[in-house]
This record gives sequence, structure tokens and C-alpha cells, in this order.
Amino acid sequence: AMATAGPRSFSAAEVRARCAQGACLVSCHRRLYDLSGFVRLHPGGEQLLRRRAGTDVSAALDGPPHRHSENARRWLEQYYVGEIEPGDEQVPPRGRTGTGGGPGAYTVCAECLRCRVQGEQGLWGAPAATPGCAGSDLVDWQKPLLWQVGYLGEKYDEWVHQPVDRPIRLFHSDFLEFLSKTAWYVVFMVWTPVVLYLSWVSYTSLAQGNTRLFSSFTTEYSIPVHKYYFPFIFLLGMFLWSLLEYLIHRFVFHMKPPASNYYLITLHFLLHGQHHKSPFDSSRLVFPPVPASLVIGFFYGVLRLLLPAVLGLSVFVGGLCGYVIYDMMHYYLHYGSPRKGTYLYGLKAYHVKHHFEHQKSGSFGISTRFWDYPFRTLIPEETFKKED
Repeated sequence: AMATAGPRSFSAAEVRARCAQGACLVSCHRRLYDLSGFVRLHPGGEQLLRRRAGTDVSAALDGPPHRHSENARRWLEQYYVGEIEPGDEQVPPRGRTGTGGGPGAYTVCAECLRCRVQGEQGLWGAPAATPGCAGSDLVDWQKPLLWQVGYLGEKYDEWVHQPVDRPIRLFHSDFLEFLSKTAWYVVFMVWTPVVLYLSWVSYTSLAQGNTRLFSSFTTEYSIPVHKYYFPFIFLLGMFLWSLLEYLIHRFVFHMKPPASNYYLITLHFLLHGQHHKSPFDSSRLVFPPVPASLVIGFFYGVLRLLLPAVLGLSVFVGGLCGYVIYDMMHYYLHYGSPRKGTYLYGLKAYHVKHHFEHQKSGSFGISTRFWDYPFRTLIPEETFKKED
């Protein structure tokens, strides 16, 4: 049998040279990782990771300011490229152990490690990690995943909440696959003109002065709806969307399908599980316009049944605007680099915690944390004991 090559060794001088050329290499004790392709996505910001290039991050993994989850440590292993030569490794500050050992240590299975160390491609291109290899995963990543996940049964829930950094293919059909993927700007280009047009239709219709509340029940006590009310009705629609966003995310997207039901597992993966499995697949971060139009049409029909035509349209267009903002913000929370201390910086860190640590218990608001407060699903702030 052919002997398996061991991990490649890197000297401290070689690591410094690569970092000087723009690479972002970090070590955890003797294990070396190439994070060059991840720096833009890092929740703490690109500059924070750049400042740690060429250093040992084992202490930083344990915090403060943030204690990295088991999923975050597993994520790091995807970028493993080799070992620091004996004697060149840095000593972590304060004697912390981080990933390399002690509390919170993450152990890499021998099968995964065998796949990672074959070749040197991780340092010069794609990560050497192959999280979907036959020995380390429950699915075949070379085939569409949608028809495989239902067979995972009781293993599905744990598997889908262990994120990986790789694109997903859902369908055999190239046409269906095309409809299931969307660039972020397509959502803006498709729905923004609709929002502007329907806003104009709503305002001009209200300006005719024919819209009254409760007119179907009573003429004497019906309430006129003036055109000047349109901005407030529009904002009401946005507010109602934020609630709907929370409820759908929590109770539909995060339902736990029965382990024995192939079809519900498949549906869950199609709706949201795929996003949790591959949270940085840029083509699957916003809702594709074709299926979105069906859902949007349904909610428009509901509002037309419940409210007078123009009033229902005014609420609807506010909700549609809220949806567009939500989708744009969701993409930015994954791919943007907000400035530290800003509202979006805190929201990005909050959302990433939902993906890596609190997938089932909290942070169901995307564009706002508002509804996490009354529904008591707010992720608690981390605290660290003072060291002597």
C-alpha cells in the first residue's frame, strides 16, 4: 500500500515571508492555517485578523472578547495547511491552550487529517481541507445534496448545524439549480422598481379621497384615510414585516423535522438548512425572485382579503420594502465588513453567533434584534472572569 504523506512543515521565516506577501497565516500551537480567503468574512473584521497574521491565535480563540465555539474551531480546521517546525512555534500568552489542548480543545479525526495533508494546495489556493470527502462526511458532495439529506435521519440535525466553507449544489437539473441561486443585486433590481411603482399607485389612490376604514360595516362611523397617512401606513407595513421575518425564521426555517420523515428533512434543507450548512455560499444568501414572487403574492392576497384594496396595497408595499432591506442586510451581515462599534458591526457578530453557536435557541431577528427581546430569544452577552 502507498504510504500517506505527513503534514508539510513550515519554518517561522517561511511563514513571515508569506505574510509579508499578503497571505494571512496563523498558527495554533504547531498547527498552521491559511486564512487568506476568509479574512473578508471574519465576524471581527478583516483588520483584526490581519493584525494576527504570523502569530499564534490559540489564546484568542478562548477570548476575550469572544470565546470561539466548537463550530468555529471546526471551521478553522478547513484551512489547515501543515505544521510549524519544532522549536519555531510561539508560546501562547497567559498559558492558554485554545484549540491545541485543554478546555475547548477540538480534535480532528484521523480520516479528515489524512485528506487535508495530501498535497500542498491549501497554502497556494483552495484550503487543503475537504470536509465533504467520503471518510469525513455523511453525504457525497460531488452529487446534488437535496435528495441525499433526507436519508440522514436522526443525524441530519447535528450535520446541518456543522457549517462548512464550500458551495452547495441542490438539483440535478441545471435549470432548477439556476433558479435556486441568486446574486444579491438581483433582488434589489427586481423588487425596488415594484416598491416605487406600488408606492406611487397607493399614494395617488389615497389622494382620490375614496378610501375609508370600516366602510363595509358602517357608513356613519367609517374613518377616511387621507393621502397624508401613506408614509405611516408604509412604515406599519415595514414594522409588520419585521415581525413576520422573525416568526418565519424561528418557527418555519428552524423547525426540527422528524428524523423519520424524509420529505420534511428535504423541505427543511431546501428552505433554510442549506444556508446553515454553507453560510458563506454567496449565491444562496438572498431569496431567488421566482420562488419569492409566489410567497409575496400569497401575502398580498391575504392583505387584500383583510383590508380595503388601497389600504392593503399600502401596507403590502411597506412590507415589500422591509423584505428588500432584510435581504440586502442579510447579505451584508455575511459578506460586509462594518466598522467596529457601529450598529451593523454588532448585528453581524450577533448573526454569526446564530450560525456557529446558537442555531436553535436564539438570534432569530436578522435586520433587527427588536423581536428577540419580547420573545426572549436574545443571545446573552459573554462574560469573562478577571485573571490575577
